[in-house]
Amino acid sequence: MVHKAKKSLGQNFLKSIPALNMMTEQGEIKKEDTIIEIGPGKGALTQKLLEKSNKVIAIEKDRDLIDILTERFTEEIKNGKLEIINGDCLDFEPKNNKYKIIANIPYNITGAILKKFLSCEFQPEKMVLLVQHEVARRIVASDKKESILSLSVKAYGDPKYIMKVGKRFFSPSPKVDSAIILINNISNKYFSDKNEESSFFDAVKSGFAHKRKVLRKNLEEIAPLSVIDNMYKELKIDAKTRAEDLPFPTWIKINNFLKNHK
Repeated sequence: MVHKAKKSLGQNFLKSIPALNMMTEQGEIKKEDTIIEIGPGKGALTQKLLEKSNKVIAIEKDRDLIDILTERFTEEIKNGKLEIINGDCLDFEPKNNKYKIIANIPYNITGAILKKFLSCEFQPEKMVLLVQHEVARRIVASDKKESILSLSVKAYGDPKYIMKVGKRFFSPSPKVDSAIILINNISNKYFSDKNEESSFFDAVKSGFAHKRKVLRKNLEEIAPLSVIDNMYKELKIDAKTRAEDLPFPTWIKINNFLKNHK
């Protein structure tokens, strides 16, 4: 069955065996693991996952690809190793946190996927994702400059850059290179409740609201100047510091300080 990739769904099918092997390797898959794959495409990664796990749930939005997957994995579907869901991954609700996400995700919804699964009630044990190369670099802050994206991931887990995957290893070939990232140790350990979680992101968004301003000026929108001055002294933050210059642990301290000085 011939299938033409649909640009509207961000379809770029991975054809690099080393990259596929690296993704399964980083997933540290055990037979009893439940693996969720987002956007399985024609099943190249699905095949690798089924070799390692007894339970793979593949979520595919494209009805045409469902037919291809069903034909390719008839036996695995029949014996319960593979479950295919025709739908949007953003509508999927995990029932427990005993699962891992390993996927070549649609790049146009990378942020939405990260937000949904990292902050949902039942978080994955780990995520191994193929994303745009530049996005991977931003997530791990490879230039030592934090962003809303990098801090949003680090709030829940430990991101790690694994390897670059050139655009020539996809069909059709995208305009940019990609990279595999691993997000490990996923939890809510930094937040005692939803209010603390919400206040953390309020602080981060305020801090990055106006890029040309120093952090102190941006934070004035959510806290009195006197409180900010005291916080700068206690946390030993330089007056000229910009939001991108502060490492993740300092943002947690900022959130805790502001929470205790309302």
